[in-house]
Amino acid sequence: MPNPRMGGKPPIESRKPKNTKKTLSRLLKYLNKYWFYLLISFICIAFVTLGTVYATRLIGVAIDQYITKYDFAGLAKVCSMLLAIYVGSSLCMWLQSYLLLLVGQNVVATIRKELFEKIQRLPLKYFDTTTHGEIMSRVTNDVDNISMALNNSISQVLQSGLTLIGTFAMMLYLNISLTIASIVTIPILLIVTKAITTRSRKNYKEKQERLGKLNGYIEEIISGQKVVKVFCQEDEMTQAFSEKNNDLLKVGIRAEIFSGIIAPIMMALNNISYAIVVAVGGLMMVMGMPMTLGTISNFIIYSKQFTRPLNELANQVNAMMAAFAGAERVFEVLDEPEEMKDQPNSVALNDVKGDVVLSSVDFSYEEGHPILKEVNLYAKPGQTIALVGPTGAGKTTIINLLTRFYDIDKGTITIDGREIKDIKRKSLRSNLGIVLQDTYLFTDTIRENIRYGRLDAKDDEIIAAAKLANAHEFIRRLPDGYDTVLTDGGGNLSQGQRQMLAIARAILANPSVLILDEATSSVDTRTEVKIQEAMQNLMKGRTSFVIAHRLSTIKDADLIAVINHGEIIERGNHEELMAKKGFYHSLYSNQFESEKAV
Repeated sequence: MPNPRMGGKPPIESRKPKNTKKTLSRLLKYLNKYWFYLLISFICIAFVTLGTVYATRLIGVAIDQYITKYDFAGLAKVCSMLLAIYVGSSLCMWLQSYLLLLVGQNVVATIRKELFEKIQRLPLKYFDTTTHGEIMSRVTNDVDNISMALNNSISQVLQSGLTLIGTFAMMLYLNISLTIASIVTIPILLIVTKAITTRSRKNYKEKQERLGKLNGYIEEIISGQKVVKVFCQEDEMTQAFSEKNNDLLKVGIRAEIFSGIIAPIMMALNNISYAIVVAVGGLMMVMGMPMTLGTISNFIIYSKQFTRPLNELANQVNAMMAAFAGAERVFEVLDEPEEMKDQPNSVALNDVKGDVVLSSVDFSYEEGHPILKEVNLYAKPGQTIALVGPTGAGKTTIINLLTRFYDIDKGTITIDGREIKDIKRKSLRSNLGIVLQDTYLFTDTIRENIRYGRLDAKDDEIIAAAKLANAHEFIRRLPDGYDTVLTDGGGNLSQGQRQMLAIARAILANPSVLILDEATSSVDTRTEVKIQEAMQNLMKGRTSFVIAHRLSTIKDADLIAVINHGEIIERGNHEELMAKKGFYHSLYSNQFESEKAV
């Protein structure tokens, strides 16, 4: 079972390809908004297609009526008409390309926006069970594949379809026998194309999944570079990357081979078609049947025009396959269950006192694997409740339930007598201040990172919060002070400095209930003193839940709840628990002896 607290993520399961028609139908819904642009584009494409078909016929007429009869005046007239058609077609092609590009970019922007907004509404469980690289792959690579297909393929499909219809109609009008000779290779072409594209689509789907796994691995290794270097695992990580990269290479080559083989096959069949047209047309002329040199010339061009759309569609196979695979993966995210919406009668919290009660709470991340069992806990307004116990006991899970990152299976959790499920999520979380062990800072200035706690805060309020968090002095010593830009999650600061900024952010938010999750477990003793002082400033007058790694830091807590295997096995203040000489006494004594030995 994946452990969200430890960031555990199960491997991504291989997914079967979904229905292409369903995916296409969903994509078309995005295009409905731009029907007018699409209509103008369709008209332009129709003009280009009809112009091309008619221009080809004019070439045949010029050969039969003017060139063979040396009629230069008639030839000049035909050439003028051809020039007008080609210039008009070029302008129409530019206009339809511009409009479809506009449509494609707007649709992709909409999909990208919906995808990002969806990610904001997904429950924490989704991020605990899906690698960040996999999510990023869907937001970037898959959306880009959709963009490429919309920008290039729509016009190709429309123009190719109309060209097929117009050319076939003109061929039938000129000569049925030569028409049959021209399309005799088409059934073979369609059968081969269908067989190849079916296999190609599966390969592209697998390629996208392998790419997502590779991105997830890269993201994980880059994030953990310090650990990799400390344990000298560079070669092993490189070897593991090579294996994953080779897997992607094999699938990619297979996908490209299947899709790329279509063009050579079509070219060979086209050449055979030309030879058949020339042979049949020439034979008809030799035998005195109604046939002209201009008509044969027309059919050679029409034969190419008839098969060219199929060639163009074949050239779009790669983009189309990648787009459908990408669209399926994007829609999978859009179809993910969201956080449960607030109930219609949900209320906002006002004037929170901080009376928090957990009553008979049961919870499991996966059914049949209980994490918390019959947890009962009462925090009076202004009290400090410490949660202690071994790793995996369920301490952080209680925090996840208080914030409604997860919903309980059984029991109730109330704040000021109101169940949290009846409180609007935004209101609930805005009244909770959280300082985690692993502080996350954004790529922005220190000032804006602190302001994240309350976006309308003024600069003097930010400085005041930093002073209470004991962060002002070290910030002031930085070259750019509060305007210092943090990079890589605050990698240019120490762990203790990052924690102080997180506390300043929480102070600025002015929460009613405070949650501190092992906020001093990764700092030295001297820095811990400063952080403890900052936390005391933060905790004044607030109900506080503290998960402590160093038990010496929670000796003054009003209540200490000892958790083991998902149950509260002891509770009381420090003196009471030490007097019991139970589990807490053992934990504290062992830690005290370890620190003394150091």
